[in-house]
Amino acid sequence: MLKNGRFISPIVSCKWLNDNRHLKALIILDARVTTNDTSSEETFIPNSRYFDIKGKFSDLKAEFPNTIPSPEQFQNEARQLGINSDSLIVVYDDKGMYWSPRVWWLFKTFGFDNVAVLNGGLPEWVKNDYETTSALLRPHWHPGNFSAVYQSERMCFFDDIINLSEDDSVMLLDARSKERFQCEVPEPRVGLRSGTIPKSKNLPYTRLFDGYCLKPKSDLKAVFDTFKIGDNSLIFSCGSGITACILALAAEISDYKNLTVYDGSWTEYGTLTT
Repeated sequence: MLKNGRFISPIVSCKWLNDNRHLKALIILDARVTTNDTSSEETFIPNSRYFDIKGKFSDLKAEFPNTIPSPEQFQNEARQLGINSDSLIVVYDDKGMYWSPRVWWLFKTFGFDNVAVLNGGLPEWVKNDYETTSALLRPHWHPGNFSAVYQSERMCFFDDIINLSEDDSVMLLDARSKERFQCEVPEPRVGLRSGTIPKSKNLPYTRLFDGYCLKPKSDLKAVFDTFKIGDNSLIFSCGSGITACILALAAEISDYKNLTVYDGSWTEYGTLTT
């Protein structure tokens, strides 16, 4: 999984992480989203540091949820986690692979590529009976020297999507369920209308999984091949910019280039259009 100290794949197996937990540069990030009624009996991978995706790593002043933070905010919060320019990051969450691909994409968006998602996340780790703990790692580290360099091509916004109607070189894939995409069920977010971004196609993120893990590369490529992507650039959308990153992860594994996530996704588009 490593070559010259760098990940050669955007995902790592639970076995790899268990076998390499001793690596000095390794930082394990837990990206679960907690709630007020979270049980005190939670389980974690040992030495995990908490990546607060909805708090410290989102723009809380933005109109829409999960909005990408500024480079300055991301850099400061990453440094507070002890992340350095030469760190080796593995990120997981407690749902399998739901929040963690967003973290992976954020790091790449801010110019840091030596990051990988744990394939199957905590459920797969527990399934394999690897060691767990009941607490996150308590801060004991010095601030890191991580430097954020914003890669604008990795994120797009409302105005970019509006202009897509005149660009035949871009394909937009929506990660929401078929029922949401086809407006057969209401959106889960209160007050948000149902709908679909014009010219978008539906690829429910659940099609990419076998249990909690992503399907093998050959199977992922077969899924993407059904869309006849060719040389088109890809933009990924969903409800609020989270599961779109799962599509981006699977597309990178499948060797697609020119990948972009629509940060506001349907929450923004559906709110700003009628």
